[in-house]
Amino acid sequence: MKFAVVVFPGSNCDRDMYHAVKEVLQAEADLVWYEDSNLENYDGILVPGGFSYGDYLRSGAVASTSNVMKQIKAHAAKGKPVLGVCNGFQILTEAGLLPGALMRNKKLSFMCHQEELIVENANTSFTSGYEKREVVRFPIAHGEGNYFCDEETLSELKANNQIVFTYKNNPNGSVEDIAGIINKEGNVLGMMPHPERAVEELLGSADGLRLFKSMVQNWRDTYATNA
Repeated sequence: MKFAVVVFPGSNCDRDMYHAVKEVLQAEADLVWYEDSNLENYDGILVPGGFSYGDYLRSGAVASTSNVMKQIKAHAAKGKPVLGVCNGFQILTEAGLLPGALMRNKKLSFMCHQEELIVENANTSFTSGYEKREVVRFPIAHGEGNYFCDEETLSELKANNQIVFTYKNNPNGSVEDIAGIINKEGNVLGMMPHPERAVEELLGSADGLRLFKSMVQNWRDTYATNA
């Protein structure tokens, strides 16, 4: 499986993401500058965290209008996996690939620490390596991680089992403790906590590594099935 880590001006978690999949997972991966991007030959798209375009207008708003998003949307439409983390999650919501929006944290301050998450849906291509209701530890690092959606959207998320991760102790005010959601088709995941910063015990947790392993294993299973 070959990953593209899409880099925008202001991305600052791209090297973390690249290290996680290239050095730790030992999968193929490239850092792909958004202006030079050609995503046709990649199997998985990773949209990392940071402050794309300095978070002008709204976090992720400018990046969501860039030309590379057309390719990412086409990639997703083919059923291929797309993972957006932190600012990447914000970009995916701004681009309409995921519902809802990310707002300022309830205490209006930047947060950077480990958080316990609950795996609400272990039946996705991103979470098959976990157990349902398993508690895992990922770090957070955000000022605008407060997930919000209207009641109708929330009802749909629940009905379609699209809530993938929730916070055990909600740090930012997200509705229903939501930390990560998936699209209806199950191939686009957005989450505020950083799995790429939880791939080695030296970092305080290796729980995030199973997310990337799940992606690779499910890609292999799909590829073997279709071969």
